[in-house]
Amino acid sequence: MLLRSWAHEWGSTKAERDADYPAQDLLDGTTLYRGIDVDAPAAVAFRWLCQLRVAPYSYDLLDNRGRRSSRTLTPGAEVLAVGQRVMRIFELVAFEPGHSLTLVLDDARGVRAFGPLAVTYQVNGIDDRRSRYVVALVAGSWGLRGQALAYGDAVMMRKQLRTLAALAET
Repeated sequence: MLLRSWAHEWGSTKAERDADYPAQDLLDGTTLYRGIDVDAPAAVAFRWLCQLRVAPYSYDLLDNRGRRSSRTLTPGAEVLAVGQRVMRIFELVAFEPGHSLTLVLDDARGVRAFGPLAVTYQVNGIDDRRSRYVVALVAGSWGLRGQALAYGDAVMMRKQLRTLAALAET
C-alpha cells in the first residue's frame, strides 16, 4: 500500500487531490497526482513550467533523445497558444496564464503505449517567495497498463518536477 500511495499520489496533499483539474473534464479515468514545493515566486515557477514546450526536463537519455534539457529559459516559450506541441508528444489544449497548462497525449505511439492521457500542470502560489507545482494526470486506460504507468510516471515526473523546481529556485 505504501508504494501504491507513492505512485498514485507522490508529493500531493489531500486538498490538492480533492481539487478539480481541467484534465479531469477531458477524460474519464484514474487520476494520478504529483506535487512539489518550489522556493520561487509563482510567476518564476510558471515561466519554467512553460519550458515544457521545448523539453521534458526528466531523464533526458530516455525522453529527450539524449539531449540535455536547457538550463536557461528559451525566449518565447512562455507565449502560449492552444494547439502548440509540448514535450513533443502532447498538445496544449487549455491554459490559464501564470497558473496552468492542460495537455492531451496525441502522439499515436504514445497513445498505443500508455493509452489516452490528459494532464494539468498547475502552479499554486504559497506566498510572495514560494509556490507549488501540482499535477493531475488522468489515465483513460487502467488495468495492468495503468498500474505500470502509475509507477513509471511517478519516477519520471518526480525527476521532471524536481528539475523544474531547482531551475526556478536559481
